[in-house]
Amino acid sequence: MVKQNLLEIAEKIITLDSNMRFASIIDLNGNILEGIMNEGKTSLESQKQEEYFCKQVAKRRKMRKEFDRQLGKVRYVHVEREKVTQLAIYTKRKIIFVTLEPELSIQRKMKIVNSIKRISANI
Repeated sequence: MVKQNLLEIAEKIITLDSNMRFASIIDLNGNILEGIMNEGKTSLESQKQEEYFCKQVAKRRKMRKEFDRQLGKVRYVHVEREKVTQLAIYTKRKIIFVTLEPELSIQRKMKIVNSIKRISANI
């Protein structure tokens, strides 16, 4: 997958909803391959913190694999915080990590997750 295609995917993801803050595609080691902040939104973390957090997202994916045989593979992770909603959607070789404004309904968040799965199915 060339970097341009990853950029196009990230751009499609960030435009799914006006409440999206940040969309990134990270590899299985937690390296940010592409990341976009939504216009008009400011980051709640520094770039260094964001990079560290993405490394942690990848580590947690590896830790969750331990339970795949008993419970099945993780499809996505949803974390609800006071200031932000975080979603990590797992593809075969990448992780889509996005942040959103926290006040969205669960139905709207599920629609976003399903749209991201369709957009990122081939990466």
